Amino acid sequence: MSTDEIHDHDRGLSHDLPRIVEQGVARRRLLGLLGGVSAAAVLAACGSDDETGSATVSTPSATTVDASAGEIPEETAGPFPGDGSNGANVLAQSGVVRSDIRSSFGGASGVAEGVPLTVRLKVYDLTGSEVQALSGAAVYVWHCNRAGEYSMYSADVADENYLRGVQETDSSGLVEFTTIFPAAYDGRWPHIHFEVYPSVDDATSASNKLRTSQLALPEDICKQVYEADGYDASVGNLERVSLSTDMVFSDGYSLQMPTVTGSNDDGWVATLNVPV
Repeated sequence: MSTDEIHDHDRGLSHDLPRIVEQGVARRRLLGLLGGVSAAAVLAACGSDDETGSATVSTPSATTVDASAGEIPEETAGPFPGDGSNGANVLAQSGVVRSDIRSSFGGASGVAEGVPLTVRLKVYDLTGSEVQALSGAAVYVWHCNRAGEYSMYSADVADENYLRGVQETDSSGLVEFTTIFPAAYDGRWPHIHFEVYPSVDDATSASNKLRTSQLALPEDICKQVYEADGYDASVGNLERVSLSTDMVFSDGYSLQMPTVTGSNDDGWVATLNVPV
């Protein structure tokens, strides 16, 4: 990604401080409720009969989600959401509802190359008296390619719309996307953006959004992935940032870090609970 592209999350502490303070307070309360037990342990993904490649990841049942842990944190969508909020709108394009987001669609034909990644998100509804899987909702996922570029925005891929897609949650609240592992670009911890909507119709019209958040990828997995071809720049970029200095995750990331298993050869699977 060229250094002259401006990111909301790179504008400095004065830009992000109000949101960081608000979320930091909420997360400190969360840690108090858990009595020092990691929220990631409470919300860790474990238990599914789905398999992708050679990596098997279990997804949790509703009984493993503690309502006191709170909702997935609200985060910035950044400058490249492609949801119509700042110009580009992939959500209005026919074909955006899909599980494999590696290729462009419509009038574009590019394919994002990189280490395979399956993203499994299980959405829960915390608004009732009991935790319930949120079926029939929709999740919009997007992220950069292995060069740190965002389709529809970055100069080299402005005519592409790959690494963006919408899926409807099934009866167990689960959505699954087939994609590639994103790069670490300068100034940001490796991450995946997502938005949750009440339905596919809401998602494709970008209305009634329930949550905007980001998924933080584990450091040990990132280091393994970035040994693969095409991720050369990510090695140095990852060394220059940390979760404690990242402008999004510096106030806490325990609810946003997925369980990740697999390998570069067989592909990786990332699983995360998303309570809203």
